[in-house]
Amino acid sequence: MATVLRAFKFALDPTADQRTKLKRYAGAARRGYNFALGMKIQAHQQWRERVDALVAERMEESEARRHCGIAIPRKPAVYKEFIATRGDDRTGEDGIAPWHHQIPSYCFQSAFNDADQAWKNWLDSLTGKRAGRRVGYPRFKSKHRSRDSFRLHNKKGATPMLRLEGYRRLNLHTKLGSVRLHDSGKRMHRLVASGAAVVKSVTVSRGGSRWYASVLCEVETDLPAPTRRQRRNGRVGVDLGTHHLAALSKPVEGAVLIDNPRHVRAAAKRLAKAQRALARTEKGSARRKKAAVRVGRLYHAVALKRATTLHALSKRLVTTFACVAVEDLNVGGMTRSARGTVEAPGSNVAAKAGLNRSLLDAALAELRRQLDYKTSWYGSRLAVVDRWFPSSKTCSACGWRHPSQTLADRVFVCAECGMRVDRDLNAARNIAAHAEPVPGPGTVAPGRGETINARGGRGSPAALRGSRRRPVNREDAGLIGPAPPRRSNPPTSSARRPQDDNGSE
Repeated sequence: MATVLRAFKFALDPTADQRTKLKRYAGAARRGYNFALGMKIQAHQQWRERVDALVAERMEESEARRHCGIAIPRKPAVYKEFIATRGDDRTGEDGIAPWHHQIPSYCFQSAFNDADQAWKNWLDSLTGKRAGRRVGYPRFKSKHRSRDSFRLHNKKGATPMLRLEGYRRLNLHTKLGSVRLHDSGKRMHRLVASGAAVVKSVTVSRGGSRWYASVLCEVETDLPAPTRRQRRNGRVGVDLGTHHLAALSKPVEGAVLIDNPRHVRAAAKRLAKAQRALARTEKGSARRKKAAVRVGRLYHAVALKRATTLHALSKRLVTTFACVAVEDLNVGGMTRSARGTVEAPGSNVAAKAGLNRSLLDAALAELRRQLDYKTSWYGSRLAVVDRWFPSSKTCSACGWRHPSQTLADRVFVCAECGMRVDRDLNAARNIAAHAEPVPGPGTVAPGRGETINARGGRGSPAALRGSRRRPVNREDAGLIGPAPPRRSNPPTSSARRPQDDNGSE
């Protein structure tokens, strides 16, 4: 048995009053985050001024830094200051948040925690303790730029406030009541009722014009074992790209080349029309708000279709093969701009920008992330080949290396053995032959430097299965899934968070 953190994500169907409260709670969380971050920035600026004053007195900066101690306020100090200055409109006391009594206190507390984490991420990245792309200086959240979200927690030792009521309602808070779900919560409800799962927290967020609730549960589950079909099919090599979303060394349902749906390109005309309409509106007008909502809905629909494709493909791979081998791609480096600088301008900037859009639309890093945790869920294993291995230039039959192959060469021709094969298929075979298994659960995602599963346990969907009869979800919609089903939910994209389970396998 192992204890894992697992999130069940549901689309909400709130009433008009509940929708207003959800917006209010998200705004309060944003206000709390900005308040905490403002205190940190103020303390940091005061420390910087003291250091500059000592440097002006001809002291070495390194010595001045050591001489001037810095105390960045954390959550306890922030919460104490917030209580002292929040005010209360019931007594006529003015303050920064006199309406606080209308908001669950967990909204503010989770926002203070988020500010602490944002500051730590920046500091760790600055000092080299955090791997991956450099984290910038924390910024304030804007009402118009940031995503609306807030987080609620169950109080330890008390009756769970966050709970499912039946299969179609989720109780969030006494001030909000139970909210109807678009999706069925049968599977999660049965896990909690049997004592196999405990609800820890709920993160409510808005995507497009729809609200979602991600219910974080602590689940007791058995370690999975490979099925007979997985053992029979063995290992498969997967070459990810933009020409084909994936090339497989072994066929799945008779297909070795999986087409790239190019969801953004398919919606390009509608997006361009909606964005032109947005650009022609006056800032601050009601028409501009409506136009922005239309653009957001279109982008959200694209995200749902992309999620459908990736979940369908990743689940099919991990349930079919005992080992899935992939290339350790550095997508962050692959999508860097070629613009260059004023002194050294780049070349083919427009072409590189188009390639970057295609790479980001394919979401190769998200597919790798899903394979990373789903292999542990379904009894499979993940194998990785080094990113510098020339998989596309090496003959998968004899090992001869092509000295001058370019991206325009779609067919690999071996000068030694005469083999002719699609370059992506050749790369997939090389990846299958040379990839090395990763060391079990808790593997590190490429370019992130953070573990996929905080608890390091392998969750088994077979042990979590609540019923043989279940609604069809996007992972069962086919290998590619050209359009999202009515119950599709978007994936969770932030690192160091548990993976999403849409209420079914």
